[in-house]
Amino acid sequence: MRYAHSLVGRFLGDARPFYSIFGGDAMNAVTTIEPQSQVANTAQAENSILAVIARAAADPSCDLDKMERLLNMQERVMAKQAEVEFNSAMAAMQAEIPSVAERGKSHSGAYATLEDIVDVVRPILHEYGFAVSFRVQQAERITVTGVLMHKGGHREETSLTLAADTSGSKNAVQAIGSSVSYGKRYVICAMLNIATRGADDNGYAAVPERAVNAQPKIPDNAFGNALAQVRAGKLTAQYLIEKYALNQSQRAALDATGVDHA
Repeated sequence: MRYAHSLVGRFLGDARPFYSIFGGDAMNAVTTIEPQSQVANTAQAENSILAVIARAAADPSCDLDKMERLLNMQERVMAKQAEVEFNSAMAAMQAEIPSVAERGKSHSGAYATLEDIVDVVRPILHEYGFAVSFRVQQAERITVTGVLMHKGGHREETSLTLAADTSGSKNAVQAIGSSVSYGKRYVICAMLNIATRGADDNGYAAVPERAVNAQPKIPDNAFGNALAQVRAGKLTAQYLIEKYALNQSQRAALDATGVDHA
């Protein structure tokens, strides 16, 4: 798909005035993008339009209204590229997110705690360039909104509206806090398609042990920082082994420190 070309077509309709202002080379730079991948295609489109905008800015006869519309076009191309990068990273990350054990207990049954969910997904989110934040709004009911942000600039939101949890003997503040925690758990699971399972699966062998109570992976750059702390005596090797599912090279690097972790 020639994304930049289609935008230029919508921008001017007849490309000839555009061609006469900026010259054949600039126009060709926009219209001759050939797709190799969706990410590469939108990146090339962005660079091409930037070149056209730079040439327009240097031309004193450039129409300011057309310049403004070119800048708006550039913003749309950048937004499209960010969305493509988001979707690509999200698809790759899904394969890395395990189920989370339901270790929390309540009067209505077991559940995966927010702390356990965050511990599992945080290093995976970091590895693929994502971060999660929350907004809380309170009126008659409480709305918890999760924001999944990618380093490319695209973000998506998921919201859940619920009443204050007045069960038990909670005061007003505790009721709100309980609902906010509940909302965060359900929102982050919905955004990342996280499944939860009982810590004891009653012997159902079809459920892999890794999916029931998985250790999160640690990205290599984060592991390097942790390894430096182990060497400095600020972190124990045993903590890394118990906290994370180290790969073979990470375990070898940890063994090479000579720090006892028996």
